[in-house]
Amino acid sequence: MRLRLDKLISNMGVGSRNEIKKDAKKGLITVNDEVEKNTARIVDSEKDVIKYNGEIIEYREFIYIIMNKPSGVISATEDSQHETVIDLIDDYYKFFKPAPIGRLDKDTEGLLILSNDGQFNHELTSPKKNIPKTYYVELEEEIEENYFKVFEKGIKLLPEDIITKPAKIVDLTEKSCELTIYEGKFHQVKRMFEKVGNSVTYLKRIKMGDFELPKELELGEYRELTEEEIRILKAEDNI
Repeated sequence: MRLRLDKLISNMGVGSRNEIKKDAKKGLITVNDEVEKNTARIVDSEKDVIKYNGEIIEYREFIYIIMNKPSGVISATEDSQHETVIDLIDDYYKFFKPAPIGRLDKDTEGLLILSNDGQFNHELTSPKKNIPKTYYVELEEEIEENYFKVFEKGIKLLPEDIITKPAKIVDLTEKSCELTIYEGKFHQVKRMFEKVGNSVTYLKRIKMGDFELPKELELGEYRELTEEEIRILKAEDNI
């Protein structure tokens, strides 16, 4: 990416443009090992080697994070009353202003992706993409035989007055299952089970498309997605 030298450095959270300009005059900035005092110079983030006070500045435009969201935390960028998923990440990542892709209810755990790539976020949540989301569900009552056909046919939700897209249940025990849905309506999984006279006691998202929550990621932990994982997700939504 080609951009101004001061913008590249400031975008990485090193300092303000005024501070960078002053330091450039002191000879603290080099481009390809040559002192550069003109902070308006256009540089190539992929080709030029930028050093600020002797440290190489590696430019990044986007970040992609996978989190195993814990219960009690809301899927939002900020909230005056509740802890958010952004509160759980390091200040380094906060600088990039990532946002959760889609939402998980406060008491729902599991797979949550955060990114500042707006296009990526949009494509993963677009209803037109029909990206499946799979949840592990524990229920108060036993799973009845009619659930399978009812969920596959679709359930009417109010006040939206919509019929959910065909959903798939895979029963694991008498009171637990995996449920795959293709939307993300407010409290959708809980409301679907309420419609058949049951109650969700525990809910965890374990999969988006073909991308599964990494087994080694403990509850409340997060890490950056690998390049391969990003490719899987982008292939899923055809970005």
